[in-house]
Amino acid sequence: MYKRITVIALSLVLLFNFNAKADEGMWLLSLLGKNYSEMKAKGLKLTPDDIYNVNHGSLKDAVIGLGNEQYPFGFFCTGEIISDQGLVLTNHHCGYGQIQAHSTVDHDYLKDGFWALSKDQELKAEGMVISRLVRMEDVTAKVLAEIGENATEDERASAIASISKELIQKAKEGNDYGADVKSMFEGNQFFLFVYETFKDIRLVGAPPSAIGKFGGDTDNWMWPRHTGDFSMFRIYVDKDNKPADYSPENVPYKPVHHLPVSLKGVEKDDFAMVIGFPGSTDRYLTSYGVKEALDISNPTTVAIRTVKLEKMKEDMDKSDKIRIQYAAKYAQTANYWKYFQGQSRGLKKNHIYEKKKKLEDDFTTWVNADDARKEKYGEALNYLANYYKENEKQALAYTYMYEGLLQGGEIIMFPTRLMRLAGVLKNNSDNTDLIKKMAEEVRDGSGDYWKDYNVETDKKIFTALMEMYFENVPLEYRLPEMPQDTAKTKEGKAAYKEGMKKYNENIFVLIEKKYKNDMAKFADMVYSTSIFVDSVKFNKFLDNPTYKVLEKDYGYKLMEGTIQKYFALGGGKTQEFHKGKRLLEAGLMAMQKDKVFYPDANSTMRLTYGQVGDYKPRDAVFYDYYTTIEGIMEKEDPNNPEFVVVPKLKELFNNKDYGRFADKNGDLRICFTTNNDITGGNSGSPVINGKGELIGTAFDGNWEAMSGDIVFEKVLQKCINVDVRYTLFVIEKVGGAKNLVDEMTLVE
Repeated sequence: MYKRITVIALSLVLLFNFNAKADEGMWLLSLLGKNYSEMKAKGLKLTPDDIYNVNHGSLKDAVIGLGNEQYPFGFFCTGEIISDQGLVLTNHHCGYGQIQAHSTVDHDYLKDGFWALSKDQELKAEGMVISRLVRMEDVTAKVLAEIGENATEDERASAIASISKELIQKAKEGNDYGADVKSMFEGNQFFLFVYETFKDIRLVGAPPSAIGKFGGDTDNWMWPRHTGDFSMFRIYVDKDNKPADYSPENVPYKPVHHLPVSLKGVEKDDFAMVIGFPGSTDRYLTSYGVKEALDISNPTTVAIRTVKLEKMKEDMDKSDKIRIQYAAKYAQTANYWKYFQGQSRGLKKNHIYEKKKKLEDDFTTWVNADDARKEKYGEALNYLANYYKENEKQALAYTYMYEGLLQGGEIIMFPTRLMRLAGVLKNNSDNTDLIKKMAEEVRDGSGDYWKDYNVETDKKIFTALMEMYFENVPLEYRLPEMPQDTAKTKEGKAAYKEGMKKYNENIFVLIEKKYKNDMAKFADMVYSTSIFVDSVKFNKFLDNPTYKVLEKDYGYKLMEGTIQKYFALGGGKTQEFHKGKRLLEAGLMAMQKDKVFYPDANSTMRLTYGQVGDYKPRDAVFYDYYTTIEGIMEKEDPNNPEFVVVPKLKELFNNKDYGRFADKNGDLRICFTTNNDITGGNSGSPVINGKGELIGTAFDGNWEAMSGDIVFEKVLQKCINVDVRYTLFVIEKVGGAKNLVDEMTLVE
């Protein structure tokens, strides 16, 4: 039996003591009772049961995760239900892909916005799903019960996967729910999450990009902000209020709970909590990891994305069609292009390496002061130090492989859609019915791809990023390992011959030997012959698919070679690395008994609480806690697409026609800041006041604290939010969609 469960459980009790700072911490909702006194002192008027309850409606039932059909619990954003008819509010950038998917040159919803003035005008959100958390359960004892004291990390991982699968299956018995088991504190704790997932989602509304993306890349991650970053969807269900596939017969969802919307606004020091699905933080990253980020991964990612953005922008500026096709791709690339620049700046400015090193030195001193500690935690930092030292060159290759190839030209990833079909064609070619079915599934799932694909743009991106890859990645990490000719038997020689055949056919060897690293010539050959760059060729292949065509196609060869190398490099996280992380986190909790610990974000529902407030980013500079429409007009630049002002918005401003959405001074507020702890995945999260009412929608962090995913900056870190009154103003006064406001529960 696993002997350390009691010790770990006792250590984890320390995570939820009463000394938590209001601004830092991503708390699991089922354990909020431990934080209640602090929250109440800050202004919370609700009980813990009002926030999380499995027996009746609570706040958690109004907060939903946005995912896709393939990865329903891999939440890319958060949203909130704001009416008894399943109306969902989230960020504009969270809905951007769906807005773009429905946009054409004739119906440019990106430019003009979209508003459904009746439910029959709402548009199907293809591929999008929304999940509601039903319940969560601490299953640490169950998961770790059968893990032996001396189990290897592989044995440990295998056992965890097995029991997690059993727990998931049991949780799904007798219902239509889905479930997931998530690790906390690097495998020291585990939680089961049970979800209800809705498949029929429809786009309801979105402002023009001149509102939803006002400020563009220039203002991204910056304060002050004047961005109306919101969009709206609706959940549809069957007549029994149960999740169902899309059907015209489906009806709007009747939620367990929806958030009332406050018209009262916010003032400095008001209580504010954010509930959502933060994606990932790395608060326990070591100094070695910080150094790798600063020296290798961050600058490499920025360099690659800079080139990718330049190639997209060149073509987007030439054609409205290409601008629409690549709008979402450009925005996704640009967002973290700027993020990694800001993170490196923050890591250096805030001396994060030095702070991590000091903590590690203190940890080493503490460990060495006791023989039992040395036996238990003594190798933790050594494991991690060895990993980063051995991984230095490989980290560069891995970053180039991921950012430059897998996230580069789409010709590399698109062929992965045929991998399952390829397996059947190769090994079961006489099963014509199955082959036909799979081919049609691929065809049906590829329509949207071709709609947003331009072959010349993709070729430019592919060529440029492959050139960067071959110029910068050392040969030993680029080419596959050559088979060794040590066999002396007939069978051994045959195996070597086959190995050399595969080696010489590998795409990286081919480029090196046949094309002498001339990427333009290689790209000309690939893009002139592959079925993966032409919808006509692609669909003709699907009419009569054969493995012979695929194995000769250089687009498919490129995908196979890249995937093989990617997994070879990505497998660099050794057993010792994982063990070192697990022991370090357990050891830090044991060492710092008076410190508040919370698990890193991992796309599970969390609550953070804090207050509305201003901040001073640097000497002689002071930032107020809210912005107004005056700032939009001050930033207006008709010649810069990032700062164009919508004519209707300007008209309302000139007339000071803000209606019931003005503040007590008659101004229209746009955004405000709080000290809530957020990260990616929190985009679209509701900002809720002490009474459980919606006051805003979280959409960004601030530039001065971009290192916050690694170390929370208690003084500087801010959560940037759209004031819900501006959201309502845009819906009703700019968009003319008063019907949507009328279905909400407004609190005067």
